[in-house]
Amino acid sequence: VQLQASGGGLVQPGGSLGLSCAASIRFFGAYSMGWYRQAPGKQREMVATITYGRYTNYADFVKGRFTISRYNSKKSLYLQMNSLKTEDTAVYYCKFWRDNSEYWGQGTQVTVSS
Repeated sequence: VQLQASGGGLVQPGGSLGLSCAASIRFFGAYSMGWYRQAPGKQREMVATITYGRYTNYADFVKGRFTISRYNSKKSLYLQMNSLKTEDTAVYYCKFWRDNSEYWGQGTQVTVSS
């Protein structure tokens, strides 16, 4: 199983970025998945999740700004991030899970700075 996260970079406050997570995994559609982030000196936290039934859940600090989506035919997970704030700066990870198995991507750096 391989999860390849991409799309991070440097953006100014108020800007937008889109993250992608490409998966090499069987039965992609059976997995729930999500995005998590970890800022320096802080614990990893949930940003957004989407179940195999496409039910979504967002952390309060991103509601109305971020959108999670999945494309089963492309075996990909996405996170559209709008109205970015400096406090969104972190390494963003994708995570897939099903039953007793879970897999993490390698992380992609998002830096929001003027």
